[in-house]
Amino acid sequence: MNEYELIGSPGCGSAIIEMAMRIAGIPCRLTDLPYLEPGPGRDRLLKLNPLGQVPTLVLPDGRIMTESAAILLHLHDVAPQAGLVPSASEPERVTFLHLLLRIVGAVYPTFTFGDDTAKWTLAGPAADRLRDTTTERRTNLWREINALVGAPHALGEQFSGLDLYITVMSRWWPGPDWFKEHCPALAAVALQAEKNPHVAAVLARHFQ
Repeated sequence: MNEYELIGSPGCGSAIIEMAMRIAGIPCRLTDLPYLEPGPGRDRLLKLNPLGQVPTLVLPDGRIMTESAAILLHLHDVAPQAGLVPSASEPERVTFLHLLLRIVGAVYPTFTFGDDTAKWTLAGPAADRLRDTTTERRTNLWREINALVGAPHALGEQFSGLDLYITVMSRWWPGPDWFKEHCPALAAVALQAEKNPHVAAVLARHFQ
């Protein structure tokens, strides 16, 4: 194997890594599959990633990477010229790491537990309550992050992988219209990122 293989699903977080790899100019073979549906694709995914989640990245030497934030940091090591992550000497690095971990460590779990609430609790009122609380938690977190980002990019004048997270995740619930009304700074960051042809191409593949 002399290239990466990115295993993902349309509309999922793998779109973030697909954008990053295109921007970094890293050769990559895309493998799309309905990652929650039983079948050969999911069987293979579970062997590579016991959590059965996307993105899952197969490195050129056959090693496996999971978790989008870890993959993004790895891509920066491979192609630092792409500017996906501020260097250790840049003051923006602190804000980048803070926001990245806030997004993946706090916002992301609201989808894990809120999208299929009956998986985690009893169906009925308990599941409804979990859905309501995770939705409230998500919107509150986005409002907090909205107050922390700059313009035109999340880090101000400097583009980074944070812009890719915001661009993709602002298309998930509660959706772009909500972001425009309640988190205009995040909506503006996403709009700016869409001007990048690599970002636009991936958005068209995943969301249109």
